Amino acid sequence: MWDKAAEQLVLSPRLPFYVKRFHSLLKEETEKRQRFYEEMSEEQKVEFICGELVVHSPVKKKHNQASARLFHLLDLYVVSNNLGFVGHERILITLTRNDYEPDVCYFGPTKSQGFTPDQSKFPAPDFIAEILSDSTEEIDRGIKFDDYAAHGVGEYWIIDSEQESIEQYGLSGDHYDLVVKALRGPIESIAVRGFQIPVRAVFERTEHLEAVRRIV
Repeated sequence: MWDKAAEQLVLSPRLPFYVKRFHSLLKEETEKRQRFYEEMSEEQKVEFICGELVVHSPVKKKHNQASARLFHLLDLYVVSNNLGFVGHERILITLTRNDYEPDVCYFGPTKSQGFTPDQSKFPAPDFIAEILSDSTEEIDRGIKFDDYAAHGVGEYWIIDSEQESIEQYGLSGDHYDLVVKALRGPIESIAVRGFQIPVRAVFERTEHLEAVRRIV
């Protein structure tokens, strides 16, 4: 995406100095990123964002339940219909500059067919869902929102476990458009063909069990 700020930078007489500085910064960032790969462990949920390590705090029970319920429903549907691979929380997504561990993500058959059992780094998924928390909301609505769109993630759900709502975004060119924000009623995936669940199935046990029965 070529925006107004980039255009102004290109026209600046200081452009060569900026480019030199950018090269230096990116070199340092690449070295830090390599150390991140070497030192990261399975015990922590940690992401690499704009040259910095972001270590996530433990989540609330309601956050964990929403994440687990969505993963369970999506994974059950995808496996039952042989539609690809669903990852949950500790899947490292490696994009051009940043590395993320989304709460839930989905790779269609085309992307997932070459995955190996020992693979630990993955490309941009076709679908991502993030569960908001106080410490991550700014990132989920900010840099991740922009980065996921820039890398062609076709669908992005932002789930608020406090308000018990789901915001569904669909990719339009190189940016996201809001498809729906819902507290209840059905929500149908764009990226996962035929996957439709009640919004309440992510937040309520009985609705979740009923959705499981419908999928099975």
